[in-house]
Parts: sequence; structure tokens; C-alpha cells
Amino acid sequence: MGNLSTLQSFIGGRWLGQEAHTLLHSALDNKPIYQTHAEKIDFAEAVHYARKTGVPELMKLDFQKRAQRLKALALYLMERKEELYEISHLTGATRPDSWVDVEGGIGTLFAYASMGSRELPSSNVLHEGPAMALGKRGGFSGTHILVPRGGVAVHINAFNFPIWGLLEKFAPSFLAAMSCIGKPATATSYLTHAVVKMMMESKLLPEGSLQLVIGGTGDLLDRLTGFDAVTFTGSADTAAKLRANPNLIAQAVPFTAEADSLNAAILAPDVTPDDPEFDLFVKEVVREMTGKAGQKCTAIRRIIVPENRAEALGQRLRERLAKVVVGNPKMEGVRMGALASLDQHRDVSERVEKLARGNEVLFSSRDGFTPLGEGAEKGAFFSPTLLLCRNAMINDAVHDIEAFGPVSTMMTYTDIDEALELAARGKGSLVTTLVTKDPAIAAHAVPIAAASHGRVHILDREASVDSTGHGSPLPQLKHGGPGRAGGGEELGGIRAVKHFLQRAAVQGSPTMLTAVTGEYVRGGAVKESDIHPFRRYFEDLEIGHSLLTHRRTVSEADIVNFGGVSGDYFYMHFDEIAAKDTQFGKRIAHGYFVLSAAAGLFVSPAPGPVLANYGLDNLRFVAPVAIGDTIRARLTCKRKVDRNRTDEQGRGQGVVAWDVQVTNQNDELVASYDILTLVQKRG
Repeated sequence: MGNLSTLQSFIGGRWLGQEAHTLLHSALDNKPIYQTHAEKIDFAEAVHYARKTGVPELMKLDFQKRAQRLKALALYLMERKEELYEISHLTGATRPDSWVDVEGGIGTLFAYASMGSRELPSSNVLHEGPAMALGKRGGFSGTHILVPRGGVAVHINAFNFPIWGLLEKFAPSFLAAMSCIGKPATATSYLTHAVVKMMMESKLLPEGSLQLVIGGTGDLLDRLTGFDAVTFTGSADTAAKLRANPNLIAQAVPFTAEADSLNAAILAPDVTPDDPEFDLFVKEVVREMTGKAGQKCTAIRRIIVPENRAEALGQRLRERLAKVVVGNPKMEGVRMGALASLDQHRDVSERVEKLARGNEVLFSSRDGFTPLGEGAEKGAFFSPTLLLCRNAMINDAVHDIEAFGPVSTMMTYTDIDEALELAARGKGSLVTTLVTKDPAIAAHAVPIAAASHGRVHILDREASVDSTGHGSPLPQLKHGGPGRAGGGEELGGIRAVKHFLQRAAVQGSPTMLTAVTGEYVRGGAVKESDIHPFRRYFEDLEIGHSLLTHRRTVSEADIVNFGGVSGDYFYMHFDEIAAKDTQFGKRIAHGYFVLSAAAGLFVSPAPGPVLANYGLDNLRFVAPVAIGDTIRARLTCKRKVDRNRTDEQGRGQGVVAWDVQVTNQNDELVASYDILTLVQKRG
């Protein structure tokens, strides 16, 4: 096996593997490029190390600090991305293909770092409120908290995105303080190996937070418990086998699958060949057929079109596919690379042969397929292949067989409901695209399509200027789908972090819930003193620090003056006769006047630790304030988040959320909200 590099597993804090085992080949010319290791992995050691070293080290950090580590790691990897691009082309990927994998993966780290810093607390308890009263006298309340599970997250990935596949799973589980064991598909594991090497070299990850498995998983799944989690991306068949592992079932180990699916693109009946949407549809289909050589779990496998558009669409697709240059991604002009391996090439060939039975082949290798590059004839290059099925309502094969390559089948329909029925016959998909210019069609079709698809992408000329496309999962949105697509859910913003946390209901007095959640719960004990809360630096503020203000009686002049300043002359504030006919029976003050008056009551005007107000949350006007009513406010420190940031002068600051309750002379709540402020640190 010559001087080929042997890929190593990273287990128990050390790199394992010297003896060669399996050759891995370049997708471009089938030459050997790496080899896996023969040494057996001790998965008992791996799991023990994850639990006893990884989890405690992760728990030394809070959500905010783990988010900072993700950002630092993303910056570190971005500086070294060209090394990853250089390796990535061996998988058959073009530069744009690799961009999705390399920078898409790193971008996911950035996204979760940002979302974590905005939405997660500087602790390891995430309060999923609001708390609710469970008794009439206010002494007993309930709420929910999310806490780290204390377990191991096993991430098993497919061959098509060796970097993104790992990082999009690692980011949320790392935020959730789960020690991760990553297992990439062997065929392209050399690229995952490269990025994990970089991650370890960065010294940014707590010890034990990430391990890497090169090769099989052995008895790893048999060693997990209900406090662990397994995520899988790959074929539906493999997902079913893993899901049926007796130990996973017995231990109720959470298992999330994101499987290949027969995703569809629907051309709505309102779109004609002269519309921009028609061209957008053609471009989207060709991009999804040829991007990553069609090796995407989100690729368009079924092209659903009106009967009277099939000929025009087929012609446009053939013309564009004929212009796609296939070959070595490093050669100028090449737009599509190879499949990941010759094994993959054989699998796709067999499936295309089955799909072609009884259907028309509109475009294939017979249309002048000659991949460019030295040794390309030995590589895993596959021609874009377009089929046409005219009887898709009775042809089960086109809804059951997936050729995981640059292959798609066009099928015809008579009306939009038949199109939706065809899309649903995929038995559950990750995504469908609807191209239409008619909002009424979208309003009818999308709720129906949503029942069998994890994501619905609506494309028209307006969306096209910014659309990220049919096949691009985004960190902010859910990725996953029902049925054949695995029934799992990944990404989706902070939702993904919550997947790896344990949710528990907590009951007790408001004072006790405040202590547990780290967030003031109304009705709990407050801490009043002669020092105004706005005069305290971030470090000195405690949850529950509170101020009950003096009173203010609202006059007619207040309402008139506020109307003059704001320009708000709504009849409820100025028309005595009209106001009498309303449910209030009289004129009332502007809601925003009540907010402004409350601020005047609780704000400390002198320069000080409170630097800025940047928003309100949960605003409710609970009861009207009439002329002659007297109001006061209670301001209470509700939540503190130390984002470990500094301002332009280098002063540290944190975010404080204040609970504000505005009451009237009868102690009735009239307005309720949270105000968010930046508060300076003493340092």
C-alpha cells in the first residue's frame, strides 16, 4: 500500500491507527489516496471517556461560553479552508460543491454561535417559560426547564457531505453539552478526518467533547443508554436497520434519522414557457441534478409538470444539460464532477436501468458524454440522466426507486391536485419546490404538500433574487421530513439544541422557581434597597433586585400632549361621545403613553451602568387607563446574560431583562412587559 496516509480514529483523547486496512480511492481516476486503519476501537473506552471526561469538561462552560468556542472554532477553520478544498476535490466535488460542504459546514458553526449568544442564558439551565400559576393564592406555580442530559451524542453521517454532515450535528449538540462521537461514511472519511484534525489542533474544544471513528461502529450502539442520543444521515434502509438495534429500543435511546428521499419539484399550471418562472424552474432542476453530481439527500428526483408543458420543458432541460461540462473539477469550465466512488457508480447504474423500464430516456450518456481529465475513464463520472414517465399515477417504480446521482424523472399531471398526489406518493420527503406566480395556487397547495414534506420551497420571480434554492438546508430552518425521509428533525435554530437537552416540568413557589431557573418569576420574593437597580453594575445586580416607584395620576392634559407629540389622535383618546359607545364607556390613555409614563417613573436619569434600552418583549396592555387613574410601576431584574462582550471603549457589558408591571390605584395590572438593557460591568 506504499506511502499512503493511514486515517486514524481519535478515541479517548489520542489518535489510534497505524496498520493499514482498506484502500480509499479518488473519485476522479480511482487511484488509491488513503487507507483506513486495522486496529480495533475499544468503544467501551470511547463511551467512558465521553461521559467521564467530555461531559464534565463541557459543563465547566455555560451556554454562552460554548457559543463563544463555536465562533472561535469557526474562525479557525475558515482561515484553513483552502486545505480542505484541496482534499475535497478528490471526492469528485467541484469548487461550488465543496463550498456547500466546507464553508456551509463552517457557516453552520457561525450560525449556532450567533443564535446561542442571542438566545441562550449564561448558565446551564434554559428556562422554557413563562411560568404559570397553579393555585388561586399565588403560592404555587409551574414551568419547564431544559438541562444537559449528561450523555453522549453519536453522529453517523453519509458520504456526500463529509464536513457539513459532521458540523451541522456537532454544533447544536456541543451547545447542549453533549460529548460527541462522529462516524463518517468510510468512502469520504478522509475529508472528515482532515477537519477533525484541525479542530483538535485548534485547542479550542474541551477535552473529550469530540471523538472520531474511522471504520465501523462495532458495538458502540450497544453501549448507549437513554441519556445518550443517536443521529443518522444516509439511506432509508440503513436508518431502519440502525433504528431496530435492540439496545436502542430497550434503553429508549433517542434516534433521529434524516434519510434520502424522492424529493419533488412541481411546475404549477399557471406558469407558461414565456414566464420567468419557467426558466427559474429549468435552472433549479438542472442545478439540483448536477450539483454534487446529484448526490444530495435534498436533490430533485421527480419533476412534476402539466401535460401541456412536458414537451417544452423536456426540450429546455435537454438544452441546458447538454451544456454541462463533466470532468475533473480542477479543469477550467467543468461544472459537474464525479460520484463519490465506483461502488456508487454501479449502484446508480443499476437503479437507472430499473427506472428506465417502461419510461422514455430524454437525456443520458448517449448524448455525447465524455468526462474531461487524465484518467477520467477510470473515474466515477456519470452522465446527467433525464427520464420521462407519462403514467406516474400507476407507475410505482418512479416513486420508490432513487438513483442517488445526477438522475431525475419528469412526470406529467392533469391538475394541481393530481400533482400534489404525485408528490405525496414519495411516502415522505425532505423538501418539495413549488414554482408558481399565483398566490392562490400557493395557498391551496402548500398546506397539502406540507403534510408529507419537511420543507416547502415556493419559487417565483420575486423570491428568486435571494432564494437559497431547493436543495440548501439552512441552520435557521428545520431539516428533515416524515416517512421515507426518516421522520427526524435537525437544524431549525435553537430547536436543534433543545433536541439534545432534557426537558423537565418544575413545580414550586415562585421564589423557588426563581432560584431554579435563574429568572425572576412573578410572585416570588424581591430584593428592595436604597440603591436604585439602574445604579448597579452588571456584576452587582442580582435576580430579584426590584424597585416599586412613586405614583402618577393621569390627566386629560397628559393625553392631549401625548397625542400632539405622537400624532396619534385615535378616537378612543379624544372623542368622548364615540368612546362612550365602546366596551370601555369613556376615553382612555394611549397604551404607549402608559409605557412612557412608566419609564418616567422607574428610570434613573443620571449617567451610569445602564447604557441603552434595545427592546421590549412580551408587551401586553391588560386593562385600560382612564383620565384620573393613578399608576405606578414595579421594575425587577428578571434575567442576566453575560455575553462576555466589550464596547468600543473596551468596557465589559452584559444584557439584563427587567420585568415591568404597571398597576393602577386598585393594584390591578394595566400593562406588563420585559425591557432589555445593556448594562456596564465594573471592570
